[in-house]
Amino acid sequence: MSFIPMRAAVFTFILAMASAPALASEEAVQAMEEYLEFVDYGGATIFPEQIPKEDWHKFHVIDARDKAQYVKEHIPGAVNLEWRQVLAQKASIPRNKPVLIYCNTGSLSAQAGFALRVAGYDNVRILQGGFSEWKAKGGLDAAARAMGPVGH
Repeated sequence: MSFIPMRAAVFTFILAMASAPALASEEAVQAMEEYLEFVDYGGATIFPEQIPKEDWHKFHVIDARDKAQYVKEHIPGAVNLEWRQVLAQKASIPRNKPVLIYCNTGSLSAQAGFALRVAGYDNVRILQGGFSEWKAKGGLDAAARAMGPVGH
């Protein structure tokens, strides 16, 4: 299939899904409803300044951006798993330790995190603001910076 017909097929599929919500699996909808009843207000988000430098090693950190962005720069210790692949590659994601997922700003990792949490991964947290906010707040030192110097 050439590129143009493939794009047309994808576009047709998207239009069909958007115009026919009845095609959605009732089981999937029920799972999302149950999740939305369960999830806390923050939607499993965590801010960079909530993680002390000495605790970063406790997380399985997933960089959900594309490989080129990951290669250029990433949070130390992070593994690259593009956001669209989290369910297909879920066997590589541990259930026995906290998982932190991020993208550039938090929007794509929020989608991936939501998918994982609906799939039963209650140990997943989404880095609020993504990589850009993590860097702006001091990276691994964000928690210490947020505390500021102690004055007497």
